[in-house]
Amino acid sequence: MLEVQAVTLHLGERLLFDELSVTVHSGHTAGVVGRNGVGKSTFFELLRGRVAPEAGEVLRPAKWRLAWLEQNAPPSPRGALDYVLDGDRRLRRVEDAIAAAERRGDNERLAHLYGDLEDAGGYDAHARGGEILHGLGFAAADFAKPHRAFSGGWRIRLNLAQALMAPSDLLLLDEPTNHLDLEATLWLESWVRKYAGTLLAIAHDRDFLDKAVQQIVHLDGGRATAYAGNYSAFERQRAEALERQAALHKSQQIRVKEIRRFVDRFRAKESKAKQVQSRLKALERMDLVAPVLAESPYRFTFSQRRKISNPILQLDDASLGYDGQAVLEDLTLRVYPGDRIGVLGANGAGKTTLLRCLAGELAPLGGRFARGRHSAVGYFAQHQLESLDLALSPLDQLAVLADANGGPRFTSQSGRDYLGGWGFRGDDVARPAASFSGGEKARLVLALLACQAPAVLVLDEPTNHLDLEMREALAVALQAYQGALLLVSHDRHLLRRCVDLFYLVAGGDVQPFQGDLDAYAAAHIEATNRPNRVSRSPRQPKRQSAQARRRLQARQRQLEAEMDRAATAAATLERRLADAAANVAPGEYARLAQEHKLTQAASAEAEQAWLETQAALDALDGNAASAGRP
Repeated sequence: MLEVQAVTLHLGERLLFDELSVTVHSGHTAGVVGRNGVGKSTFFELLRGRVAPEAGEVLRPAKWRLAWLEQNAPPSPRGALDYVLDGDRRLRRVEDAIAAAERRGDNERLAHLYGDLEDAGGYDAHARGGEILHGLGFAAADFAKPHRAFSGGWRIRLNLAQALMAPSDLLLLDEPTNHLDLEATLWLESWVRKYAGTLLAIAHDRDFLDKAVQQIVHLDGGRATAYAGNYSAFERQRAEALERQAALHKSQQIRVKEIRRFVDRFRAKESKAKQVQSRLKALERMDLVAPVLAESPYRFTFSQRRKISNPILQLDDASLGYDGQAVLEDLTLRVYPGDRIGVLGANGAGKTTLLRCLAGELAPLGGRFARGRHSAVGYFAQHQLESLDLALSPLDQLAVLADANGGPRFTSQSGRDYLGGWGFRGDDVARPAASFSGGEKARLVLALLACQAPAVLVLDEPTNHLDLEMREALAVALQAYQGALLLVSHDRHLLRRCVDLFYLVAGGDVQPFQGDLDAYAAAHIEATNRPNRVSRSPRQPKRQSAQARRRLQARQRQLEAEMDRAATAAATLERRLADAAANVAPGEYARLAQEHKLTQAASAEAEQAWLETQAALDALDGNAASAGRP
């Protein structure tokens, strides 16, 4: 198992970890959560041995192989596939030894080395690496492209692929979904569920944490608390703990006031001196319970525009693309006030191209694009984080924006109040943006966008770099926003909360998607894993079709019963694990944890089988909407 025992660590003068202790059992997958700045990445540095604790220790089996997602690897001339295969260091050592033996003509040594190559999985390594690259959104044509030729986000994907390729017993993934689209996130989620080792992931994606992990490690106040179950289970347990803490704090404060009243009343009386001193010592010894600070640090809204054109945006027979090459063709689309549209589609299908056109950044190659008179667009995209004037502070940025739009300026105090709702407090409002993290830059861009009262928000992956609390605050603000919304996001929780209908970008076309997000995920998994498994032949006899339908429906009912049983068993085990953490021997806890892991695996397997069965039913019926598309 992995054990962190009473670790103390300062970051400069700041106490980052104060006797931090946590245990993650072998074979478990744990999500590491906590507010920005609590030390999640530094925690990983401790586990890797790159940072030494001032006190305490990190223990793991000596034989464990360690792999991690590298965030800052330098650009490499290696081709993408070779770069990924470099993650398997044992394989590369064997290959280098074979090359050396071949140069020497050492056939006896070669015979042994080819056996080592087979043991290292060398004969199918290229296929495994290609499967990982494909799952993360790379086309076959990208495999030979140098690592350094990719953009920053795609390099991170290659670093992730390299980490997944590396044989490991302990795998550390720091924000693995940050630069992924929805399809790649779904693939990674499936990969993590199958991983046999111990895995810790820092993540701000609620759905990923709900579906892929069995334990949550919460960092807060220099300490770590482990919670059994996924993120939703953590939220419930955390809320209950906060309620108990609040009640204890209230009770304790009453006792503190009583003691202080006694001291104040009898301090001057000699006959009460011993009692006064006794109570003063009791106050000193009392382990005061910290008050619960349950409120989010974020409080903001998107300003509403009084007049909004109808329609706001319109495309007629439009072709969109670059350098004369169309990516999307013959588009006719309207965006009306109150529309809440989620844009789906595989990487490279043209989602960003569509949003750039609707935001006014990309002119159509042909056809017509029009905006109404009262159709101000608020556009968020990742490139805008780098287009901020890095020399200016948030207060300066507000002033520049007001001057550019000819609107009233914030006063110094009103500007501070506004930015405070976006998490910029104290000296942060006067710091140059060059000193900001990715999450801070994203919050600043959103803050500048929100105060302009857009008639339509066009948001392309707005949650990258945002912590869970900021994502929740953004979802709440978008729900209250009364203008139109177009959203591309790999954050399924945000999509579910804020979107009413979906458009699918595929095959150079944009069409309404007939289904919800779960149906899209199921269809994507089916297409990725078993693209040719189900026959769609229109010649299938009706009788055979009816019989197949009955068999599939019966199978679904059976799987639903299995999922219900597994969910009940998992909930029971989560409660037992929560009790066991404090009340039973480590061996019993490990047994319960393994049972919980097997139960979750059975539930995931039944859920996957149900989704595949539903996809087979859909294929049996055919999709009339798809059949009617050009």
